[in-house]
Amino acid sequence: MKRWIKAVVAGLVVAVVGVVLSLSPVALEFERGVGLPWFFQLRGAVVPPEDVVVVAIDGRTGENLGLPTLPRDWPRSIHATLIDSLLQRGAEVIVFDIHFGREEDPVADQAFVDAVVRAGNVVLVELLTGKRQPISDATGRHVGMVWEEELLPPFPALADSATGLATFPLPKEGASVSDFWVFKESTDNAPTLPAIAVQLHARHATADFLEAFAAATPSIADDLPAVSSAFDSPRDLRNFMRVLRDLFDVTAGLRRPVEPTPSADFRIPVAEALHAMYAGDAYRALNFYGPPGTIRTVPYHAVVKGEDPNVPAEHLDFTGKTVFVGYSDLFDPGQPDRFYTVFTRDDGVDLAGVEIAATGFANLLTNRSLANIDAASEILLIAAFGLVMGLVVYGLPAYVGVPIALFLAVAYVFAAQQAFNESALVMPIANPLLVQFPLALFIGLLGQYLLERRRGQRISEAINYYLPDDIAKDLTQDRINEARVNRVVFGTCLATDMAGFSTISEELAPGELAKFLNDYFETLAAPLKRHGVHVTEFRADAIMCAWTSDEPSPEPRRKALLASLEAGAAIEDFKRRHDMPGTRLRIGLEAGQFFIGHAGGGGRFVYSIVGDTANTASRIEGLNKHVGSQILATGEVVEGFENLVARYLGDFQFVGKHEAVPIYEVLGRRETADASLLRQCELFDEAMAAYRNADWALATPLLQRLREAYPEDGPAAFFLERSQRFEKDPSHADDPRVIRMTAK
Repeated sequence: MKRWIKAVVAGLVVAVVGVVLSLSPVALEFERGVGLPWFFQLRGAVVPPEDVVVVAIDGRTGENLGLPTLPRDWPRSIHATLIDSLLQRGAEVIVFDIHFGREEDPVADQAFVDAVVRAGNVVLVELLTGKRQPISDATGRHVGMVWEEELLPPFPALADSATGLATFPLPKEGASVSDFWVFKESTDNAPTLPAIAVQLHARHATADFLEAFAAATPSIADDLPAVSSAFDSPRDLRNFMRVLRDLFDVTAGLRRPVEPTPSADFRIPVAEALHAMYAGDAYRALNFYGPPGTIRTVPYHAVVKGEDPNVPAEHLDFTGKTVFVGYSDLFDPGQPDRFYTVFTRDDGVDLAGVEIAATGFANLLTNRSLANIDAASEILLIAAFGLVMGLVVYGLPAYVGVPIALFLAVAYVFAAQQAFNESALVMPIANPLLVQFPLALFIGLLGQYLLERRRGQRISEAINYYLPDDIAKDLTQDRINEARVNRVVFGTCLATDMAGFSTISEELAPGELAKFLNDYFETLAAPLKRHGVHVTEFRADAIMCAWTSDEPSPEPRRKALLASLEAGAAIEDFKRRHDMPGTRLRIGLEAGQFFIGHAGGGGRFVYSIVGDTANTASRIEGLNKHVGSQILATGEVVEGFENLVARYLGDFQFVGKHEAVPIYEVLGRRETADASLLRQCELFDEAMAAYRNADWALATPLLQRLREAYPEDGPAAFFLERSQRFEKDPSHADDPRVIRMTAK
């Protein structure tokens, strides 16, 4: 399979894994728990809209006002004072995120009620309680369970005085808060605190908004609620908003999708904000502005008293602003009504519920709630990301593909972060970055490793045809060492040749001759390799090979002898395959020091065996054709191997050599030799004893009887001819122990 096809497959695997994960329930939690905090932390805090302010009750408010520490012990007339002060300073809407469920002091309560009536812009919170209720059949037996929710308004007089009533339940995902309801579907689409606040904040633009809505959808113009009575009572306002919400629900094309409004200064027309609020999802992701206190937070006592040395005077100007009043302590991690968010501070201070309500209001007023890309786009994006990553990491070399993949991943993160920062758009980032990207790297690099490993194996296999295994391994692993490649070693050289090659080469065509030689070399190479030959050099029809060691050792000699005997047996099978009964294998063995390494010039080299040891082995191989033997070795080679069947032929002085070398014919291993071979060796040794003593009269008949008993015994024939010649003319005998060769 071609590399790029494999790269496509790798990319598809990464893409499929990402898409499958994105379709699973785990994906939402993964992105919410990892991706969303990532976006917020990289973006950091941003300046919130100026239209919203938090008036905070904290642990020092009671002390600063000369009141009890706990707000529940305060007279409610203090809230009337707060309302009047906010009105004097221009507050557009006042929202209390404090539940006043029971009547307490009638005078203080009435003062609070009167202040709410005077303001005409106060929104009070309702509690939403929920519990499981059993379902019973006619017999009273429980047959199931049902979840029931109930809205608990403030005490009646206060509830009737308010302009709006709304609940603000916060859904928790684990321990964290990240979403809010705009319309609570389980309470008949009741608008929540942020939604009521937005509608009141935009009350002067509501008529224009409805007019534009009617112009865009004439079919529902008659169904639009009247603005004139919308703000008469909390019930009227809630019904007004429910009707609008329902109309958007049933009006095709106006409900969804609604994208966040890109706005650097958070300013959009309030009519547009109303449209986005009614047309968008009932359940939205909070676009937090930063840590606790990021939304302008003014202490409760500073508003009541009209001043505070720690509050700039301009912060007490609430003109055109919606003010959220509630518990918010920026110093106490144990404050009431707190929620863990992505911006919980290191000292444990969480965002207060009132600041989260203000955040939801600001999101709606600017149409900047977080929005995920649509499902189809998300799948396409994740699939494309995985495919590209797999292609790049697998298809390109690692040193190119990995940097490109890193660059693309960083570019994707940058683009996703920019979309989040500028458009409040949430793109998947945890899945691509923490699942697909590592998976692509793993698959790609593993694939490349296996590819390079196979390539290295192929190169090593190719080099092994020409070089020893250890040298080939060093070359493929880039660990070449000159001293290791070219060196003088101890060892045993084996030279072999095939008798009659010249005649064979004349009879065969070049192609057939090549096949013949390859079969021949393969036949001989098997036993050589089986016994761990270190260097093998092919020379025409001859082979020169060596077993080496760093120090003199019997092991290279033992392996060479065993390989020689097995090669002799293997060549018999070769002769039968090619119908060559007369062909003979000749092997010569010598032990000593020699050089192995590169030899050559002109930019072309061979890995060769060089030295007198190799030259002598070649001479001994050639001696076989003179004495009629197959395997000959020097005394240095056979010394110490008592289990070897070998017979001493004498000391031979080769042409050009000054010293004679003791030569042994190697016939087999003693444990596998039959009685006939051992008897042949005994008779040969007896005859050669007479020969070396120059007792030609005894040596000649002994050698003749040996020839008659063993007609194939080449050395017996060789020495019989010499014994007969010396018997006729003793002057030619010289030293019978030394055979001086006159030809190679």
